[in-house]
Amino acid sequence: MSDKLSNHLPNRLAIKLHPKAEKFVKQGHPWIFEDRIVKKNIDGTSGDVAVIFSQKTNKVLGVGLWDNESPIRIKLLENKPAQINKDFFRTKIKKAFAKRLPLLATNTNSYRLIFGENDGLPSLIADVYDKVLVVKLYSTIWVPYFKIILPLLIEISKVETAVLRLSRNVSRSLKESELKDGLVVHGVLEDENVVFTEHGIRFSANVIKGHKTGYFLDHRANRKRVGELSKGKKVLDVFSYAGGFSVHALAGGATEVISLDISGQALEQAVRNGKLNAYKGIHKTMTIDAFEGLQNLITRKEQFDIVIIDPPSFAKSATEIEGAKNSYSRLAKLGIQLVRKGGILVLASCSSRILSDEFFEISEKSMSNTKYAFELLNKTFHDIDHPIGFPEGAYLKCGYYRIR
Repeated sequence: MSDKLSNHLPNRLAIKLHPKAEKFVKQGHPWIFEDRIVKKNIDGTSGDVAVIFSQKTNKVLGVGLWDNESPIRIKLLENKPAQINKDFFRTKIKKAFAKRLPLLATNTNSYRLIFGENDGLPSLIADVYDKVLVVKLYSTIWVPYFKIILPLLIEISKVETAVLRLSRNVSRSLKESELKDGLVVHGVLEDENVVFTEHGIRFSANVIKGHKTGYFLDHRANRKRVGELSKGKKVLDVFSYAGGFSVHALAGGATEVISLDISGQALEQAVRNGKLNAYKGIHKTMTIDAFEGLQNLITRKEQFDIVIIDPPSFAKSATEIEGAKNSYSRLAKLGIQLVRKGGILVLASCSSRILSDEFFEISEKSMSNTKYAFELLNKTFHDIDHPIGFPEGAYLKCGYYRIR
């Protein structure tokens, strides 16, 4: 990386906010929207340090990073005075790492080290797959600090290789920069498909071309639970992607597993992931739209002991919320028809704009409008490496239902 990048010194902005926004800062909420800013001393550039002063007392309320390219103009780092330097970032990363230690005491070497705002580093994700660190930037605010943060992440996680991933908007903004999506920024990457372990089960993540950082780590605890329930069972994994639930089910002794996804490439990965482990069951795939595939299985009168429906986010913007609610309702109604008596339906959502209570109510109301009876067995939320630091950070919810 160039000296120009490493030597860039961000400006310090003096900011004053609308009184309601001050209240949110005091509570530690990490987002300050553009229309909440009432005064600033100079124009900001992405990555500049924004120091927020109280309107009444002129005391420092918090410190964040200025983002020129987002309606969330300031991403808060601290709701108190702070010097943004190497020691500051080291403290943040060490604190985050300490939260993950109970997980790393299990037979698991894959985890989310930094979960953005929830670990006090907004718009920055850092995932570890065995000895490979994948850092994903969702904002250009981190460009001036990347050379400081990267060695700290490597040092604390003790990895041997690091890969940089960029969101689409950051890739567009940095098209003239040396920072590129998929760039190996430390060590040597021998294979872009990195094999790692999750509660004793082996998987692989494509850290260069895969979604997000290469894999979805958040459902780890739910995948483990499905594996424990699967011995001697026939299992359907809908929206299976790379086969997280499918592989745990096979390794747990399922007699037959169907992985259903619209992406043939993802299903190929699911089959490869299955073969990284010993299993005796049959692994089938269906390359089809989930709604169409579920209806086809119903028409064929297929029945399963366990059905898992874990769709991608249906509500990435406020305008998509009603459509998302309708989709969750349809999935619950379709899914329950495929579970044999005494079997289990697992329904999940990763849409942060649909609150957990809403999701469970939608799913249960939809199932109640069928001829099937059910009972709630359990509700689960985030695994330990996805801590919730503010309300919008809570996105994952999962319900287990016994079909009567």
